[in-house]
Amino acid sequence: MSTKSAPPPGKAGAPPPQQQQQQQQQKPQVVSTVPTLSNAVINLAALREQSRKDLVDVLSSVRGKKALVLDPQISGPLGLVTEVSLLKDYGVEKIYYLTAGRFDTDCRNIIYITRPKVKWMRVIAEHIRGHEREGHKKDYSLFLVPRKTMICERVLEEERVYGSIMVGEFPLDLIPFDDDVLSLELDTSFRECLLEGDKTSLYYVARSIMKIQNMFGIIPTILGKGHFSKAVYEMLVRMRKEKDEEDISKHPEIDSLILLDREVDLITPCCTQLTYEGLVDEIFGIHNSVVELDPEIVGGPAPPPSAGGGGGTKRAKLPLSSNDKIFDEIRDMNFAQVVPLLNKKAKQIGEYYQTRHDAQTLSQISDFMKKLGTKQQEHNSLRVHTNITEKITEITNEHAFRRRLEAEQSLLAGADVEETIEYIEECINKKDPILKVLRLLCLLSLTQHGIKAKSFEFFKREIMQTYGYDSMFTLNNLESLGLFRKHEGKQVFATLRKSLRLIVDIDEHNPNDIAYVYSGYAPLSVRLVQAAAKGGGAWRAMDDMLKGLPGPLFEEVQSLSSSGGSSSGGSSGLVPTSHKPHVPVTLVFLIGGATYTEIAALRYMASQESPTREYIIATTK
Repeated sequence: MSTKSAPPPGKAGAPPPQQQQQQQQQKPQVVSTVPTLSNAVINLAALREQSRKDLVDVLSSVRGKKALVLDPQISGPLGLVTEVSLLKDYGVEKIYYLTAGRFDTDCRNIIYITRPKVKWMRVIAEHIRGHEREGHKKDYSLFLVPRKTMICERVLEEERVYGSIMVGEFPLDLIPFDDDVLSLELDTSFRECLLEGDKTSLYYVARSIMKIQNMFGIIPTILGKGHFSKAVYEMLVRMRKEKDEEDISKHPEIDSLILLDREVDLITPCCTQLTYEGLVDEIFGIHNSVVELDPEIVGGPAPPPSAGGGGGTKRAKLPLSSNDKIFDEIRDMNFAQVVPLLNKKAKQIGEYYQTRHDAQTLSQISDFMKKLGTKQQEHNSLRVHTNITEKITEITNEHAFRRRLEAEQSLLAGADVEETIEYIEECINKKDPILKVLRLLCLLSLTQHGIKAKSFEFFKREIMQTYGYDSMFTLNNLESLGLFRKHEGKQVFATLRKSLRLIVDIDEHNPNDIAYVYSGYAPLSVRLVQAAAKGGGAWRAMDDMLKGLPGPLFEEVQSLSSSGGSSSGGSSGLVPTSHKPHVPVTLVFLIGGATYTEIAALRYMASQESPTREYIIATTK
């Protein structure tokens, strides 16, 4: 959310320099432009419009000019829903990040929008008490995303500020990231569900699916795999029965829903993503469809030094979505395909510019000018993505990167395991980034059904000695999640590798299988979606094969009648009713997070399937 035009917090009161610096850090940065959603197979813009309406209701509930204080984790998702201009239209004068410490603003009305976290309740209470001590009269409103919780209200009571603040909800749930991608942006849902035993995010998943059904009709067929997927389905059944208003009667625009737990496929996130968008995420990091880059990569004037006195150059923000036509064309390609395509695009644009010399008539000049704006935009995008590609190529050509890929491919194929173990030991000895080491160790454990007891203890000891004893807590958590464990007798992955064709010989330049996204490994999660899409009882037939994976496998048919009941569907396939959408649409909901390569693989599936089937991907993060 942009605060470019907002003056620094506390300017009027002229607080000490240390406090000024602290307040400058409260200002959110500029984030992504809102995606157009013009090519969505169903009207995802309606979801965004509902979120905008809910935001307007929040802002309109407080009269007059107001300051908006955002949880830093809310700022990015909000930037995909609305522009700063809308906030200003509804009286927002200044926008701040929510941070601990002194908070100065000359606005009387203050609106906080945060996730329901205890730490934020204490920070808000600190702000209120600070203003009271200094004799500043303020009106406070707090809107929790996506709903209020009793524990947050209790903390405000304990802090003795509950009577000073109005508490409401802002039901921001599924956010359209692009024409076919929705996200709840629940950063910690995987940890909360699997490690901490907090299933609150599953309720948010179920509620968001109910919202989709309210807008696009009851989804007739629901298939799933995993404990959490089953829990979400059961919540959906209860929610339909508890609805007071008339049952949803509109014709279904989505004919099937596939629910998959992240726990069912923990291997895929451990592998290095090899699509263009995946590598941008691996190397630079993508957050809320925005990547931060060095200014020379993006081009244009260098931004001013960042606030805080460090003297460092402020990084440039680049939105990544289908709004950018060059990015849209290369985002899902294996990186080996990207350079030839960019060269081809550069040649086409060069040829277009050359036509201005050949234009002889007014009609020819007019045709040239009509396309000029679009071509200039493409030219600028091409320059930026060429610069990014050069940076990625520098890294992917390094021996360290190639050696890591070899190790991953060996583990996935079940070959040269001892050599890979030696490589991981070498990485620890060189004190490579701990995230790299842990991903390799988890991949070793998951593909080899655990690590032999002697090696397991050796790696624990070496990591703690190399990276400090704080890493012990991380290792214990990974062990609790089943990502890092001692060897077991079960050969689950080896069996699935063969039965689901997870390893495929692939031509990276001319792929014919979803395995291209990892240069030979097909994501297990997407193979399961492929199996579900076959219909004809294929999903239930996989029950025995998938018993080694966590959680139950299920297939249910939702009744479209007012009773809201459901029944098990043995061979219903993905279109159980006679009222099929013109183009069948499947919603795939990955509970616990999704990778860019899984999204790319699902898009590839949609492009190759006959008859045509469209996929919308939803995830918690």
